[in-house]
Amino acid sequence: MQFKNKVVLITGGSSGLGFAIAEVFVSQGADVIITGRRQPQLDEAVSRLGGNVSAVRTDISSPAELADMYTHISAVHGRIDVLIANAGMGEVEPLGAITEAGFDRVFATNVKGTTFTVQGALPLMGEGSSIVIIGSTSSINPGPGMSVYGATKAALRAMVRSWILDIKGSGVRINLLSPGPVDTPSLRDVLGENAQQVIDVFNEKSTLGRIGQAHEIGQAALFLASDASSYINGAELFADGGASQV
Repeated sequence: MQFKNKVVLITGGSSGLGFAIAEVFVSQGADVIITGRRQPQLDEAVSRLGGNVSAVRTDISSPAELADMYTHISAVHGRIDVLIANAGMGEVEPLGAITEAGFDRVFATNVKGTTFTVQGALPLMGEGSSIVIIGSTSSINPGPGMSVYGATKAALRAMVRSWILDIKGSGVRINLLSPGPVDTPSLRDVLGENAQQVIDVFNEKSTLGRIGQAHEIGQAALFLASDASSYINGAELFADGGASQV
């Protein structure tokens, strides 16, 4: 699980899970590229991460911006060894209050954006390369108000199962990493004043008695991206303390 001189692209890498995943790859000597929509947050993340890290401001819901990003990466690095397709979003909209705008935003980022992120990366990836798509346990248990978000993550699972057939023989692996609740500032922001009460419920559901920490998801991503998982392809790894298994 060494990544020295490996080129690793992490979308949505300026905060939350993406940032934690970037930290893990930096610690293993990788040349890391992070993306995000906000330049100030990207600049701060690059400063905090240290190591061989660069940033490209990109909104993955825009195929044109993705194309520009890959042109830049090709010119600077010439290849991508690992793609962590992490960028995503969610909105709480229960049935009866689902809006067309909210529906379109979530699908544009999580499904369309991820699709064209993967498709655009493939020409820069060779045999032995790895793609890890960050899903969610919401694909099987979305909870109230999260039907649209859960649907996007379920769509990714279906896509991965097809994509590994589409690129059969290329030597590029694609796997899905689906975290459960992870204690990040963004989760607490979404939960608001009831954050700790809801987290206590999540802790109870976990067979380990706690929700995840961001660096643990980073370690799982590292495994799926590494040669240690060289015969794992098209799989969905749930990193949720066993909650989805009982």
